[in-house]
Amino acid sequence: MTSISEQLFNALGVMIMGMSLVFIFLSMLIVGIKIVARLCKSENQPAVAHVPAPAAASATLDPKLIAAITSAIHQYRAKD
Repeated sequence: MTSISEQLFNALGVMIMGMSLVFIFLSMLIVGIKIVARLCKSENQPAVAHVPAPAAASATLDPKLIAAITSAIHQYRAKD
């Protein structure tokens, strides 16, 4: 039977070895994913069309619509 200090020393060695292996594996996985991402850049990605927002969007809204929305919000908040 081994002493408690020898068991703790063995446990520490196993823990350090396990943590090191996990760290190495995860590091290799991250590097591998980055390499594959660079190699497999898809050329089929759709181009994003930049549609300019209307400059005066609030001027085109109907004042009656704004009043109806405002009234609905006030009624909803008054329920509580």
